[in-house]
Amino acid sequence: MSERLRPRDLAFLATESTTPMHNAALEVFDPGDSGFDYDRLVSLIADRLAFVPRYRQRLQAVPGHLANPVWIDDADFDLGFHVRRSALPRPGSMEQLRELVARIASRPLDRSRPLWEVYFVEGLEGGRVAVLTKSHQVLVDGRETVDLGQVLLDTSPDVGDLGQDDDWRPREQPTPLTLALGALTDTVQRPLTAVNTLQSTGESVLRRLGAAGERAAEVAGTLSGRRTTSSSPIHQPLSQQRRFVAVRTALDDYNAIRRVHGGTVNDVILATVTGGLRAWLMTRSESLAGMRSIKAVVPMSVIDDELEATSLGTQIAGHVVQLPIAEVSPVVRLHQVSYAFQAHRDTGRAVSARRLAGMAGFAPTTFHALGSRVAADELRRGFDVSVTNVPGPQFPLYSGGARMIETYPVHPLLPDHALAIGVTSYDGGVFYGITADRDALPDADVLGQCLVEALDELKDSVSETRLRAPRGRKKATPKRGGRR
Repeated sequence: MSERLRPRDLAFLATESTTPMHNAALEVFDPGDSGFDYDRLVSLIADRLAFVPRYRQRLQAVPGHLANPVWIDDADFDLGFHVRRSALPRPGSMEQLRELVARIASRPLDRSRPLWEVYFVEGLEGGRVAVLTKSHQVLVDGRETVDLGQVLLDTSPDVGDLGQDDDWRPREQPTPLTLALGALTDTVQRPLTAVNTLQSTGESVLRRLGAAGERAAEVAGTLSGRRTTSSSPIHQPLSQQRRFVAVRTALDDYNAIRRVHGGTVNDVILATVTGGLRAWLMTRSESLAGMRSIKAVVPMSVIDDELEATSLGTQIAGHVVQLPIAEVSPVVRLHQVSYAFQAHRDTGRAVSARRLAGMAGFAPTTFHALGSRVAADELRRGFDVSVTNVPGPQFPLYSGGARMIETYPVHPLLPDHALAIGVTSYDGGVFYGITADRDALPDADVLGQCLVEALDELKDSVSETRLRAPRGRKKATPKRGGRR
């Protein structure tokens, strides 16, 4: 029997009337002598698709909407449609690559096919290539289906022979009568099916009424000369187009800061985001007096049997924290962020970054996908921005024999949230991926630069602290300094 789409996932599809709800990951590789090219990537994906069978399935609606849509095998599955070749004018710069990523991220996926795409991008300066994977949120549930990017990476450049495709054959396509009878049977045998259908229908009606109400309010506000949207630069109506900003920093800097000031690497990253947002808002002449903090939701890995299990060995929960953007001192900002997370650590539910990154089969791309799902669930709590920080392996990974040298998450935007930030630490680097609405935040590049300057502020504070330390005496390491 085909698996039926859950109401939660159906809600993600309905949200796409205003914003594409897919996750993406941009990975930059150094092919070296590996021979990694488009054809080899196609062969690699053909080899690994058996590990993610959902990637060869599409959604099929049920006649009369008697039940939620079901996943069925795509009888016309075409790998060449999903794995695409692109190129930048040589030598392609990072700015050109970011613009290409923004255009691809702006386009919704074709719902008549399996909901994913992969782009192989050639022409980068230095002979590098990039791979952009793009998967819909309904595709990656973290239970049975992981992100395709998770199965394309190896810990060794030796991948063996490629091109050994499995013997997959699509199952027989269900007829409209079969789908209808299956819906009726599920309703009788599984009462929860009827509940899910009613829930999905009700949510769909409420979303349509809500959208109509918002449009009416906008018209009324326009006619009366009043603004109906928030004055915050982060809360804005979304267009269909995106901007993408990539920022690369060094993990050693974060470790040096936490050793002197305490806290964890996660605390330092969140303090850097806080300082970056503060400086960016100041460049826009925004008054911080009435905006003392920015409310962020930070998806975190926890041990909690009451939450939905994931294939990562933990559950994912949203932790809400106030980012103190009005605070002038970068060190005080760090201590305030660290204090906000200490309560979470003291619960005993938190999973350390080192343990999380060391779990068998763990991959940042899947965690980022789950993090964006958690952020969507937390909309009712009224946060300003989502920040998903994922600790990745501190050793090189390879795809088709080519070494991955950079990795940037590309998160979807939520309704009326013009900004989302993803962070991945990997092989000595900390990589920020900033997704922004193209019209609402035309200065997203400035935010990227402000993040770098905020980190520099914290680095300078380390030097100043060391200079102030009495001679002949080592500065004591804070108790929490050993945590990642």
